[in-house]
Amino acid sequence: MRIYLTSVLVDDQDKALKFYTEVLGFVKKTEIPLGEHRWLTVVSPGDPDGVQLLLEPDGHPAAGPFKQALSADGIPFASFAVDDVPAEVERLKALGVYFTQEALQMGPATTAVLDDTCGNLIQIASHR
Repeated sequence: MRIYLTSVLVDDQDKALKFYTEVLGFVKKTEIPLGEHRWLTVVSPGDPDGVQLLLEPDGHPAAGPFKQALSADGIPFASFAVDDVPAEVERLKALGVYFTQEALQMGPATTAVLDDTCGNLIQIASHR
C-alpha cells in the first residue's frame, strides 16, 4: 500500500492553483470539470508520477469551522518536504508569502509554517 493522493481544502480553486504552482512550484497534473468545481491536482515537478495533491473545494459545512480552528491554533493542515527550510523561507518571502512560524530547528528537523492564502497553514520541513 502507498499514498496515491491526498488533499488540501481550498476556498478558491483558481487562487489555489496559482499559489501552489506559481509560488510553491508544483505543476498541474489533472484538471477535470465537475460542475462548478474541478478535480484539480498538482504534483512535485521532480516526481510527476508521484503523490498527487488534490485542491479540494472547501464547500462542505464542516470544512470552514475545521480550517478556522486549525488556523486559530496554529496547526498546519499539511506538510511538504524541502531540501533547505531557511533558503525556501527566503525564496517564498521574496514572493510575498506570509509565515506564521519562521524556520525553527527541532533536533534533526527544521520546519517553518506558511499561510497558503486559501485558508490553510502549511508546514515545510527538512530532516538531516
